[in-house]
Amino acid sequence: MTSTLDRPEAALGGDRLDVHGLDDHQLGARIGARVDGVRLGGDLDEATVAAVRGALLRHKVVFFRGQDHLDDAAHQAFAETMGPLTTAHPTVNTGSARVFRVSADKGMAANAWHTDVTFVDRVPAISVLRAVELPPFGGNTVWANTVAAYDALPASLRALVDDLWAVHTNSYDYAQHEEDSEEPDAHYTRADFTSQLFETEHPVVRVHPETGERSLVLGHFVKAFSGLSSTESVAVFTLLQNRITRLENTIRWTWQPGDVAMWDNRATQHYAVADFGTAYREMRRITVAGDVPVSIDGRRSRVLRGDAQAYSRIDELIS
Repeated sequence: MTSTLDRPEAALGGDRLDVHGLDDHQLGARIGARVDGVRLGGDLDEATVAAVRGALLRHKVVFFRGQDHLDDAAHQAFAETMGPLTTAHPTVNTGSARVFRVSADKGMAANAWHTDVTFVDRVPAISVLRAVELPPFGGNTVWANTVAAYDALPASLRALVDDLWAVHTNSYDYAQHEEDSEEPDAHYTRADFTSQLFETEHPVVRVHPETGERSLVLGHFVKAFSGLSSTESVAVFTLLQNRITRLENTIRWTWQPGDVAMWDNRATQHYAVADFGTAYREMRRITVAGDVPVSIDGRRSRVLRGDAQAYSRIDELIS
């Protein structure tokens, strides 16, 4: 398989877009671009939507400055140009059917590496995150390219992971696992997050449904690897996660008012840095529905516990 490590254009061709004044400016060799020349909303023409999606698939995460005009409705309308939406969250209600408030008032954030909502079988495809209220300092977010991490594995590790499966669950509280704070968010509790339990067995290596790239499906919803003991699972998880989060695979974004970040949840992990003291930070996320991951040999992820039909309907993606 040809590596795309330092050639993010390899899967899709080209390293710059210029469609109706839209430009992407690559920020790192393996991940990240700032996209200029587009006013986000639901009224974008098909060519612009295709250009934005192309930039996303190529760079894994893209950033838009100066989107101060967006409110929840316009944010949702833009996200819908990328595909059918999920509900706001499988278990947490923060007051909206589609918009998930991610907030903190004690210096907390989602400060562990994770891919969104991997505890269900139908892993979201795309997340669109908008800055609503930012702290005076800190509060950056970091993304990692899980395709680049797989591409860089030596043959011995690929032989291990290509047929390896892992159980993901929401009973692992990734947002607070090393902190003293009582709750993971200013607007919901740990009990809310685990009000319905989900467990899903995913392949550690999935085939991306649009690009055909192989990516590592890990992050801090992983409970254990199938067939391995707890001690072995910890060792393997640490080994693979360290490869995903190598600095060369990452991009760190310093938020400004009016910023929007959009990432390919099938090819990334992210980490919100909890370094803003007791200031308030609020982001709002809208999520584009995804499919069930497929392994290299064509097997699909398997539900062990919980029914995510209310969160994301697979039939909407194929209708």
